[in-house]
Amino acid sequence: MLIPTRRWLVIAVLLAAVAILGYAWAPALGLLLLLDLLWVGMLAWDGWRASRQPLTVERDAPPAFSVGRTLPVWYRWEAHLDRPQRLRVRELMPAPLGGADLPERDIRLLPGLTRERLDIVPEFRGRGTGGDISVRRLGPLGLAWQQERKRVPWDATVFPSLTGAVSRGLPAQAIRRREAGLRSIRRPGEGRLFEGLREWVPGDDTRIIDWKATARRRKLIGRVYEDERRQRVLLILDAGRLLTAESEGVPRLERAVQAALRLAYAAIDHDDDVGLLVFADTIQAYVPPTRGRRALRGVLDALATAEGRLVESNYPLAFRYLAMRNRKRALTVFFTDVIDRTASAALVAQTAMLRPRHLPMAVTLKDPALERLSSLRPASDAEAYERAAAEELLLAREQALDSMRKQGVLVLDVPPESAGEAVVQRYHALKRRGVL
Repeated sequence: MLIPTRRWLVIAVLLAAVAILGYAWAPALGLLLLLDLLWVGMLAWDGWRASRQPLTVERDAPPAFSVGRTLPVWYRWEAHLDRPQRLRVRELMPAPLGGADLPERDIRLLPGLTRERLDIVPEFRGRGTGGDISVRRLGPLGLAWQQERKRVPWDATVFPSLTGAVSRGLPAQAIRRREAGLRSIRRPGEGRLFEGLREWVPGDDTRIIDWKATARRRKLIGRVYEDERRQRVLLILDAGRLLTAESEGVPRLERAVQAALRLAYAAIDHDDDVGLLVFADTIQAYVPPTRGRRALRGVLDALATAEGRLVESNYPLAFRYLAMRNRKRALTVFFTDVIDRTASAALVAQTAMLRPRHLPMAVTLKDPALERLSSLRPASDAEAYERAAAEELLLAREQALDSMRKQGVLVLDVPPESAGEAVVQRYHALKRRGVL
């Protein structure tokens, strides 16, 4: 496509002034026609010169991006030119990287190979496609742009923010020990699984003495424990309407995703098996429990595409799907929210069904705006009604949480911004107590 530049248009307007001479000098009209033909011919010639040499482009992009982290994308522009050429580039990025909203880029194309660096800051997590590049090449006279389209396919994945996720997934003491090059090694007999009894000998820890067996046998008897075995942590993310609202300008689902990611890092660091289930009205993603880098990559891929939907979550479907695929005991961490006992009856009933095979823990996100409204001193009748409604909602919510606690479900009710830190601390506490 041939597009005239501003320079060509300005001169074309000035040539139109020759038509004024036609009122006083008749040959001026013929001269105007000749000049116009010449000027249009120069436009066509300059456009042909702009695209006379074929142009190729290659993209070298990272395999994945992370929210909040700037990563470079390199482009290789190549054309056999005899002089530098100006390019104006507009690229259709994958939606998580900005889509079509990024500004145009000006590139000075040198003869041979030109490398371009573009720093990309992802806007949100997810997966998207793109790659159409519109290129305008300027002719040597600066009169015409020759526009062409390059198809360079691009499938981009943006993971949740990884900033601080590794270090925040570990307690402070573990971080200091790791920086010092120390690793924790469990000695025989320090596990949490009871194996048997033996006679206690001097030098053994007095905490392992079984006093009932000692009284029966009339000599000191100690317990023997097996080494701690690898355990399972199942993360369940509710992507239904309960987490689609925003809190302090951030979607509550994003807070839950960050908390799940930090817990996954902590569990993988403890060599536990980690699995993930994301659902709303249907199952969005499922990652079978595994360990190490494979587990982390599966969790990251699933969390990157977790999408909040304004639908009622199908709790029976999700828990039935989970029960069919996981029969070993696991810490089942459920990221969701509750409104009241009636509206959350299905959630309460299904979560309680995880016991006694699993250890269920529900991580619910508070609503800071609702809590502030319930504590404000009303200055009008309308504000008084709003406060009363807020207090009633909070009371109904607490009753639903109490119902879950009475049925043996561990409940962690925290503000959205501190959910990640709180759930990791609770996980470490459960590990120390050996209740998994």
